[in-house]
Amino acid sequence: MLVVLRLGHRLPRDERITTHVALVARAFGAGRLIYAGQHDSGFEESIGRVVSNWGGDFQIEYSKNPLKTAKEYKKSGYKIAHLTMYGIPLPEKEAELRKILNLLVIVGAEQVPAEFYEIADFNLSLTSQPHSEVAALAIALDRIMGGKELSRTFSSRFAGKMEIIPSEKGKKVRKP
Repeated sequence: MLVVLRLGHRLPRDERITTHVALVARAFGAGRLIYAGQHDSGFEESIGRVVSNWGGDFQIEYSKNPLKTAKEYKKSGYKIAHLTMYGIPLPEKEAELRKILNLLVIVGAEQVPAEFYEIADFNLSLTSQPHSEVAALAIALDRIMGGKELSRTFSSRFAGKMEIIPSEKGKKVRKP
């Protein structure tokens, strides 16, 4: 299973960013997003509505202690990939990451404590420049999934109340 751990959610500053992290995680194949920082029931309800309308098996969880959560995942057999601009370039570890069945991907907000760098099996950079955690997560998950999330057959796993019908022009939504 693919799980994303979002560090440092701050209200009101990170409301949209954390929502986008969750949307990317869900759409690109993660089964769960755990967020830490300030608890945000509005965020949880918003993502719950997305899952209800668009389908899929995706859960939101809050963690008061994200380091403890990461350690618990590691102890249960998960590998940990931390996305940071200071790590090893993602392309150098792509093949290895694709073979991992249970992966916890950590994305930060504010300055990430050193303990997360130490507990990670992989500290991965997408560029060695400041960048968006949303973009980093999308690119990393795309590479880890090998592009499967972009196919029409992958999207059929969501089976929600609403479904987009691919179209060159216009917007077509089916409500099954």
